[in-house]
Amino acid sequence: MRALVGTALSAILVLPAAAQPRPDQLKFREIYKELVETNTTLSAGSCTLAAQRMGARLKAAGFAESDLHYFAVPENPKEGGLVAILSGSEPAAKAVLLLAHIDVVEAKRQDWTRDPFKLIEEGGYFYGRGTADMKAQAAVWVDMLIRFRQEGFKLRRTLKLALTCGEETSYAFNGARWLAKNRRELIDAGIALNEGGGGRLDASGKRLILNIQAGEKFPQNYRLEVTNPGGHSSRPTPNNAIYRLAFGLNRISAYQFPVKTTDATRAFFATMGSQAGGKMGAAMTTFAKNPTDELAAETIATDPGFNAMLHTTCIPTLLDAGHANNALPQRASANINCRIFPGTSVEQVRLKLAQLVADPQIKVTTLEKRSEVPKAPPPLTPEVMEPVKAAAAKIWPGLPIAPVMLAGATDGAFLNPAGIPTYGLSGMFGDPDGGGVHGLNERIRVRSLYEGRDFLTEVVKAYANQK
Repeated sequence: MRALVGTALSAILVLPAAAQPRPDQLKFREIYKELVETNTTLSAGSCTLAAQRMGARLKAAGFAESDLHYFAVPENPKEGGLVAILSGSEPAAKAVLLLAHIDVVEAKRQDWTRDPFKLIEEGGYFYGRGTADMKAQAAVWVDMLIRFRQEGFKLRRTLKLALTCGEETSYAFNGARWLAKNRRELIDAGIALNEGGGGRLDASGKRLILNIQAGEKFPQNYRLEVTNPGGHSSRPTPNNAIYRLAFGLNRISAYQFPVKTTDATRAFFATMGSQAGGKMGAAMTTFAKNPTDELAAETIATDPGFNAMLHTTCIPTLLDAGHANNALPQRASANINCRIFPGTSVEQVRLKLAQLVADPQIKVTTLEKRSEVPKAPPPLTPEVMEPVKAAAAKIWPGLPIAPVMLAGATDGAFLNPAGIPTYGLSGMFGDPDGGGVHGLNERIRVRSLYEGRDFLTEVVKAYANQK
């Protein structure tokens, strides 16, 4: 036994030590930790508190009170945010806006392996709610402004930081929307950098591709509802509201919306195909050349993330039915969350859902729209792309870069219609399984976070001094 223990200890001692964080990374981690450990869920948290804590750090770094603009509305006192301004040398030059939402999806401690509101480093990952989505980038922006101020970095264009709340909820107060409508002058900019464009790793952790997001699908909720006279549960009838709703949902589950493409998705699959290799890579390459190839599309669709880039998707997310355990249900309803591909209207999707359920007793209603339906995505001009390419070449030589259409939804949906071109860019590479974002045990690789921070610093410096 002692011999075995000694052998095991020797094996441990010869393992390479993990890279020690640089001093600047340790300072950044303090900001990151404070953000992650400030609960900002809609149910029990406070974005206002998180914004105040970040503002206090900026003030301690030398920002004047006049450069820190807190905002909130009386009806939603815990859903406030912050705009911070670092002035450039040429006030007439269009500013660069650094956007980040600081609210997070709900997380129940009893479901998680670790406390979701404690930053835990384990096995090369940071764990916690918001570690990836998107307090990582929010912390990077705060840390960046602090470093630029303390280092005396000379910038031509003004940098603006907007920390907002409400991105993770469909109908709550949204700080980005409020700023665009009520305080546009605070966030007015020639370009905005946001979440939505990271990098993808393979199962072994190899970097495959770096993405910049321009354009996104449109999120829309619909309600399916069946009403019924009900009655005593001892007198069941086939005309049961829950049965009818279930049959309708089953029909929706069997349907797949038609495959569509954009310039961004074709470019993404063309680039990703050469990196992915194997059957999936071959399918992507084929699909990029011929989007009508059904077999290639079917292969791509086996990956949930890639499938979401192929077409409109609709999925039930909430159910509500019945009023007593000994009564026939008088009402049964479901929320259907759709992510609509550009070029398809909200009403077209509603009509298709009604056609699919094929039951006049199932009422299909369009719920409140989160934002305006997007038009054309902002263009990926040389002025936008060159700083990205230069920074990527410096940190990851030879890594391919491709545009991507985001399958999810971001606060760019409020800024682009307001005339502020908004791009998703983080330089943070995620695991193929999604890293638990919006789910259990959310995580991001420590290496990915620190590299993304260095990448964004290079990009923002270039934008800030761009002619």
